[in-house]
Amino acid sequence: MAELTYRQAVTEGLAQELERDELVYFIGEDVAAAGGVFKTTGGLQERFGPRRVRDTPISEEAIVGAAMGAAMAGLRPVAEIMFSDFFATCWDIVANQIAKTRYMTGGQVSLPLVIRSANGGGFRFGAQHSQSVENWAMAVPGLKVVAPSTPADVKGLLAASIRDDDPVIFLEAKSLYATKGEVPDGEHVDQLGKATVHGDGSDVVLVALAAMVPKALEAAERLREEHDIGARVVDLRSLVPLDMTAVLEAVQATGRVFTVEENPRLCGWGAEIASLICEEAFWDLDGPIVRITSPHVPLPAAESLEDATIPSVARIVETVAREQ
Repeated sequence: MAELTYRQAVTEGLAQELERDELVYFIGEDVAAAGGVFKTTGGLQERFGPRRVRDTPISEEAIVGAAMGAAMAGLRPVAEIMFSDFFATCWDIVANQIAKTRYMTGGQVSLPLVIRSANGGGFRFGAQHSQSVENWAMAVPGLKVVAPSTPADVKGLLAASIRDDDPVIFLEAKSLYATKGEVPDGEHVDQLGKATVHGDGSDVVLVALAAMVPKALEAAERLREEHDIGARVVDLRSLVPLDMTAVLEAVQATGRVFTVEENPRLCGWGAEIASLICEEAFWDLDGPIVRITSPHVPLPAAESLEDATIPSVARIVETVAREQ
């Protein structure tokens, strides 16, 4: 295995699928010669040429519209929206066209496309460039929603997303781009809709996604050392498909559930998981489900305010210790 950064794993995943399948091509703003604003696509145009790795105008509508048309014509496009906040400018095409075409044509037209985007805060970019929008996409029938937390998951889940016959929103946690981890050599393809469970603590389960997974893992270690609380962590990895089997098994094993969400509290993905737990495993609970989220406010740009808004390791530990 090689040790790669999260951003290098994006490049590896794209290169693997561009090499494997001539139908795959990649478009976005400054993704070709510049290598992407977050340097996740360096060298791809030199390797695969300007026909398959190309820059676009600064128009999210043009990017996803072109990807939709290409997918309808039989290609397997990957499109990049620079910041996930900018889905708001092309949401009609994503939510009303891409998500619904296969259904409205009775399965005659498939849309095997991936829309990648940098998601979440951590870089002090302010309210219009730091949103965590996974709950936007989760609410739209017809979209799959993937959000990896490790370099290995980035490469494997990106490959699985590109090979999937449905449209996939692939959200990369921008705060994790510099983090490192081991990535399998050679072809690596993971499975969509399969969560990863870390640890075997029997007191509480922390359900987390993307950038919140490393924080949940660190919090679990501190809870064990400082409070003698055994916590296991469920890394969902995707919201659609959602691995509720793994969540419910963790609920049965622990009896207490805490979600750790970067998204604003109102209508976040943790609310849906809490609802499903109450429907499917209410009598396994030993106490209320607690959601640890960002408050329902625009994300501040000031360093101290952004840190206070996004869930931290300290807030996770404090909340679990208090509630437990």
